[in-house]
Amino acid sequence: MDTPLAVRARGITKCFGEVVALDGIDLDVAPGQIHGLVGPNGAGKTTLLGLLLGLAVADSGTLEILGTTVGRALAVPQGVAGFVDGPGLYPSLTAKQNLAALAALRGDEPTMGIDDAIAQVGLTDVADDRVRGFSLGMRQRLGLAAALLTNPRLLVLDEPSNGLDPAGKKHVYGVLSKLTANGTAVMLSSHRMDDVESLCSEVTILATGRVAFSGPISKLASEDRPLDYRLLTSDPATARRLADAATDIRIVDDVAVQQGVETLVVSAPVPALDELVKQLVRADIAVRELAPVVSPLEAAFLALTEQQESY
Repeated sequence: MDTPLAVRARGITKCFGEVVALDGIDLDVAPGQIHGLVGPNGAGKTTLLGLLLGLAVADSGTLEILGTTVGRALAVPQGVAGFVDGPGLYPSLTAKQNLAALAALRGDEPTMGIDDAIAQVGLTDVADDRVRGFSLGMRQRLGLAAALLTNPRLLVLDEPSNGLDPAGKKHVYGVLSKLTANGTAVMLSSHRMDDVESLCSEVTILATGRVAFSGPISKLASEDRPLDYRLLTSDPATARRLADAATDIRIVDDVAVQQGVETLVVSAPVPALDELVKQLVRADIAVRELAPVVSPLEAAFLALTEQQESY
């Protein structure tokens, strides 16, 4: 028998008065997958995450979580954990006491020990400190530790990298990678495109409550989509002349001096850019840097959301 999807949504609509927060959302999230959810403010991300956690119920459409159809609030199946708008914590309690209180509220014996959960997110040294003194990043990590107590099969996280320093991010990345290796599905929202690209195999982009794109990131960053690239060579003048004469390449900026080095910015799809590099090499011009000005995901995100909002 096939393992059911962690999330299967079809035609999900959610309104708040006259405001349509979600408008016909379709979504599939497979077990063992980290699925990113991105979009501008007001796109419906938090509303969708709230539905997955059982904090609200859709007005129409069907929502299946871990193979169970969800039709009312607070009715998600066992195995779902996470937070939206930051984890709810007791500031006067220590990290350990917070996790013990949350476990007691659930009424179940935690699957993972409290000390183990705290260690996994790298908070052992502050386990007996009161949460009121925690930074935003430490609170985020403690919220993740609380979710780990239930051994989740679907983990829902809202901006989990907020406030994280490099060490904290490393801990969170490691935890999520270990969870997905064991079959847990992770649904996370983020405004940081670098986090989404590093962590997620698939992404859903929301714009004004609708799905602008959903699928593998590799498909989103298509080779046929023109991107802006920063080009640094040993002969900027000749590089500009070759780029200006090339097919499907547009010069975005004239040669500019950045930190004493002349740099050219061009817009091109990957095949045209490859051909330009070949011409530069044949002309005995060294290519010292060739990099997108923004990531392919960020460029596609901006293009899709701007197009959606223009309707």
